[in-house]
Amino acid sequence: MTHAPATEGIDSDPTESAESAESAESAESAESAESTVKPANFGLIFAALMLTMLLGALDQTIVSTALPTIVGELNGIEHMAWITTAYILAATIGMPVYGKLGDLMGRKNIFLAGIALFLVGSVVCGLAQNMGTLIAGRALQGLGGGGLMITSQAIIADLVPPRERAKYMAPMGAVFGLSSVVGPLLGGWFTDEHSWRWAFWVNLPLGVLALFVAAVAIKLPRKTVQVTLDYLGTALMAAAVTCTVLFASWGGTQYAWSDPLVIGLGVGAVIAWVLFFVAEKRAEEPVIPLHLFRSPIFNVATLLGMIVIGLGMFAIVGYMPTYLQMVYGKSATESGLLLIPMVVGIMGTALPSGAIMSRTGRYKIYPIVGTAIIMLVAYLMSTLDVSDPVWLVCLYVGLAGAGVGLMMQTLVLAVQNDFPGSEVGTATSANNFFREIGATLGVAVVGAVFASRLTDKLAAGLPAEAAAKVGDSDSLTPALVRDLPPALRETVVNSYQEALVPIFLYLLPVFAVGLVLAFVLKEKPLADSADWHAENTAPGDASAEKEPTPVG
Repeated sequence: MTHAPATEGIDSDPTESAESAESAESAESAESAESTVKPANFGLIFAALMLTMLLGALDQTIVSTALPTIVGELNGIEHMAWITTAYILAATIGMPVYGKLGDLMGRKNIFLAGIALFLVGSVVCGLAQNMGTLIAGRALQGLGGGGLMITSQAIIADLVPPRERAKYMAPMGAVFGLSSVVGPLLGGWFTDEHSWRWAFWVNLPLGVLALFVAAVAIKLPRKTVQVTLDYLGTALMAAAVTCTVLFASWGGTQYAWSDPLVIGLGVGAVIAWVLFFVAEKRAEEPVIPLHLFRSPIFNVATLLGMIVIGLGMFAIVGYMPTYLQMVYGKSATESGLLLIPMVVGIMGTALPSGAIMSRTGRYKIYPIVGTAIIMLVAYLMSTLDVSDPVWLVCLYVGLAGAGVGLMMQTLVLAVQNDFPGSEVGTATSANNFFREIGATLGVAVVGAVFASRLTDKLAAGLPAEAAAKVGDSDSLTPALVRDLPPALRETVVNSYQEALVPIFLYLLPVFAVGLVLAFVLKEKPLADSADWHAENTAPGDASAEKEPTPVG
C-alpha cells in the first residue's frame, strides 16, 4: 500500500495517514464491489423478476372464481379440486429442485426454463377441451411457477448484497399478498366478460415479455460443473408432498378422516418423509441438505413462516371472502374488493421496513412486531358479530396485512443472509418449501374445524323441515342463503358466524408460539456490499464450505 507524501510545511501523523488511506481503500473497494455486482440495468431486471413472481403467485388463485364455469363446460365437477391441487403440488415439489439446480448450474438458464415451462402449461390450459388436459396443463404451470418464485428471489440474492437487498425483497413479498386478492378478481372478470380461458391466455404476452427481458438483461456467471442429481431424494420428496397435500386437502372434505384412503395417505406421508430424510443424509448432492437444519436462523425463520404466515394470511384470505358473502350478502366480486385493505397493509409495512433494514442492517424487530399484530388481529376477529359494520372487518383485514408485510420477505432475507452465495438458492427454496407445506396443513386444519362446527351449529339451530330446505352444509352457497326466508336466513347466518369466528381465538396459542419464536430468532447483521462481495468471490469459492454462524 502506498501513501501520498505529507504536504510540505505540515507535520504528518503516519498512523493517521495509514488509517485514512485504509479507509479510502475500503470505501473504494465497497464501491467497486457494489458496482461489479449490481448491473446498470438492474431496474429492468428487477421489473422482469417482479412480473414473473406475480405470474407464478397469481395462478395459484386466478382460477378460484372461474371453477364453477370451468367444470360446467368441461363436465368434470368430480375433478374440480385437482385444478387447484395440481398447481400447488407441482409448484411445491419443484421449489427445492429449482433452488438446488440454480446453485449447481447457475440460475439464468434455470429461470428461463421455468418461464418457458409456465408458458407451455398456460397454452395447454387455454386449449384444454377436457378436464384431464386442463389438469395436466395446471401441473406444467405449477412446475414452472414454483421455479419463477424461487429463482427470482435467488437471482436478487446473486446481484444485491443482503443489506441493500432488504428494500428489494419487500415488494417481492408484497406480490404474494397482491396475487391473493387480484387473482380471484381477474378470474371472475375474465369469466363474466370474456371467457375463463383468458385466465391462462393473459400469461402469454406478460410471460414472453419477461422471458425476453430476462434473456437479454440478466448476466450471471455460468457454472461448468458436473451435476449429480438427487433422483431418489427428489422422488421421495414428491411422494411425501403428494401424500401430505392430498391428506390435508381431501380429509374431512371429499372423504371422511376415517376413510381408508385418507388414513393411507397419512401413513404414506409419514413413511415417505422418513425415507426422504434418510436418503438426503446419504446423497452426494441432496436436494434439501440436512446441514441447513444446523442453522438456528433457518430453523426458527422457517417455523415462524409456517406458523404465522401459513396460518395468519391464508386463514384470513381463505375464509374472509366467504364470511363477507354469507354474513353481509356481498357478491363474490365485492368480497374480493373488500380484501384490498390487506394489500394496502402489506405494502404499507413491507416497503418502509425494507428501506429501514437496508439502512440499519437489522431485521429482528419486524417479525416480533408482525407476529404481535397478527395475534391482535386474531383476537379482534374472534369478537366479530353479525351486527358489526363491514368497515370494521376491512380494518382488521388491513391490520393483518400490516403484520404479514413485516414478516414475509424479512424471514427469507434472514435465511439468505445466514448462508454463502453458493447455497442461497437451496436455502431460499427450502424455506419457501416448508412454508408452503405449513400453509397447506394449516388451512386444512382450520377448514376441518370450521366444517365440523358449521354442521353442528346448523343441526342445533334448524328444525328438521328447515334443515332439509337448507340442505347439507357442504352445498351451502351465498346465493342459496340470500334466497332463504328472512327468519331461516338469519339462523344460517348466525350459525356461519358462530362456526367461524371462534376459530380465530383458537389460533391465539399457535400465534403465541410464533411470538416466542420471533424473540428467539437470532439476528445476524445483514452483510454490506464489501463484506458480501469478498465472501462470495473468494478464490476457490471457499464460502461454499462455510457453515452458517448466527450471532445473537
